[in-house]
Amino acid sequence: MVDPKQDAITAGLRGAFWDADRPVPDDVKLTVHPLRTHDGATISAFLYARGGEKVAAVVMHPREHLVPFYLPAELTRQGLAVCLPTPRLIGNDIRLEHEVALLDVAAAVSFLHAQGFEKVLLVGNSGGGPLFAFYNQQALLAPENRLARTPAGKPVPLSEAEMIPPDGIVFVSTHLGQGRLLMNGIDPSVIDENDPMSADPALNPFSPKNGFSGKGATFTPDFVTRYRAAQVERVRRLDEHSREIVARRVAAKKRLKDGGTQADRMEAAHTPIFTVWRTDADLRCWDLSLDPSDRKLGSLWGANPAVSNLGSIGFGRLCTADSWLSTWSGLSSNASMEKCAPAIEQPTLFIEYTGDASTFPQEAQSIFDWIGTSDKQRLKLAGDHHGRPVNPGDPNPRPLVGAAIGEWVAQRVIDQTAYSLKEASHAD
Repeated sequence: MVDPKQDAITAGLRGAFWDADRPVPDDVKLTVHPLRTHDGATISAFLYARGGEKVAAVVMHPREHLVPFYLPAELTRQGLAVCLPTPRLIGNDIRLEHEVALLDVAAAVSFLHAQGFEKVLLVGNSGGGPLFAFYNQQALLAPENRLARTPAGKPVPLSEAEMIPPDGIVFVSTHLGQGRLLMNGIDPSVIDENDPMSADPALNPFSPKNGFSGKGATFTPDFVTRYRAAQVERVRRLDEHSREIVARRVAAKKRLKDGGTQADRMEAAHTPIFTVWRTDADLRCWDLSLDPSDRKLGSLWGANPAVSNLGSIGFGRLCTADSWLSTWSGLSSNASMEKCAPAIEQPTLFIEYTGDASTFPQEAQSIFDWIGTSDKQRLKLAGDHHGRPVNPGDPNPRPLVGAAIGEWVAQRVIDQTAYSLKEASHAD
């Protein structure tokens, strides 16, 4: 059963630990394998397996450590081996560039093939979904057509790396991408990025004058329209700030090639770190009438916006120009479902939770529509972002997720001539 005292916060891996009565089965062994990525970084692959499995699933997040996650416990119960690579930058937004993170995924997929598994799946949960969609998009391209640089212009050797496409993809409570997630949640009332208390009252989402109350909110359509446009503009300003930083660094490096000065050497090496305050203000988290679902009041960070919007911990709180443009910019990041899901040609299972506070019904529909393959299946389950019951006493959806993935793998990955998984909604 799910712990009734579970933390209401679901950002990161809060609440994602496997259930006390459903851990990884006793006959499943855990082994740890150090892997070298194509660019020479070292990551660890945690492999859960009994031995003899034909199919292995990669479960990974770009900046989270997933070894005690509930999905490995459920997937190993279905007879799958599960590989959980540790990203090279656990919990680190300062340096996270998704183009580089693809090399971590590539190392894990290559490792599983070298271990003799016949089929390798990518199972993307939350931010792991856009990461895997991005990996798949690049893996399906001819090496010379892959991205050569990050959005900040940093060279990345994707054309030289072994990038083996997966045999199937599963998305579980995946969102639009780190950048789009942040752009939907960023507080556009900020006037001065160096002063988080500066705010335009006309755009303050937590002002009673604009429809907010501690018990929820009712925002007018006009406010929502102005707010969404202002969110895009704030992201655009942060993009411009980041590109100015990159331009100064590039110019200094160019001067160094012509001799340069000590000041040029310092400018070429300087990597400013900036704070992005007020990133937890998605109107839909406070006005439940906007794209209604089974979700509860509050965001992934909880129901106190003063803490989550202005506290030290939050999405994209500390960035460099490189990490902002690659990961957290909803305008510049390459790792978005909208950009990458159309490339998917493999069998795909899309599982959404009806009480998710990061992906809302209209977005889930859009993501499913973007998935390029016609061999795709959608399943709705009543749960929050990490598959916990929305209401006390509700059925635990996690075993249903495992069973659905197990059946889908048997019928669409192992035996691609059969497909009987019924489209179902356990929330209806």
